[in-house]
Amino acid sequence: MSEELFPEPGWLSEEVKTGTTIIAVTFDGGVVIGSDSRVSAGESVVNRVMNKLSPLHDKIYCALSGSAADAQTIAEIVNYQLDVHSIEVEDDPLVCSAATLVKNISYKYKEELSAHLIVAGWDKKGGGQVYATLSGLLTKQPFAIGGSGSFYINGFVDAEYKKNMTKRECQEFVVNALTLAMGRDGSSGGVAYVVTIDKDGTEEKCVLGNELPKFFDE
Repeated sequence: MSEELFPEPGWLSEEVKTGTTIIAVTFDGGVVIGSDSRVSAGESVVNRVMNKLSPLHDKIYCALSGSAADAQTIAEIVNYQLDVHSIEVEDDPLVCSAATLVKNISYKYKEELSAHLIVAGWDKKGGGQVYATLSGLLTKQPFAIGGSGSFYINGFVDAEYKKNMTKRECQEFVVNALTLAMGRDGSSGGVAYVVTIDKDGTEEKCVLGNELPKFFDE
């Protein structure tokens, strides 16, 4: 009787997912990676300000989407493996090495895991790089988008992306893309987290909701 009157909220039994809009873009000298901050379980928003940009090494980050638990677990495993690898080779790991580790885990456990990670970073061999690792497929791209919100901004990023953008242009491009996605996708929202990576290091920024750019439909 009590169960009928007071049914268990759906979010208690639903898997926690990052919902998500994630994006990474190369510019002349580095890379910018960004994400929204909304986390949902079923139809409920369980976290409004989760940072979905996880450091894998000093100048390598990944953006998380899919199951929050799965994505965070992959990131933590790769972070540990890269630390060990950098000690063994006595040098910073390559971005490609980090992306390959993510790809290997994603492919090996593709039946069990529900996660899509975009890996981005800078190294002295290849400069700024972006890798998509969907279902164990590894592709190097000038930019990559992912998550439920990415469907709403495919046209925008195709039309607005240009090669050899400046750092500032790339940062604005990422924030604009995230803002458009958050305005249309019910599973994306909150604030915009943005990390800029180049030879000098990393620069982290959180753009609050009232600081996001305004578009004609808002």
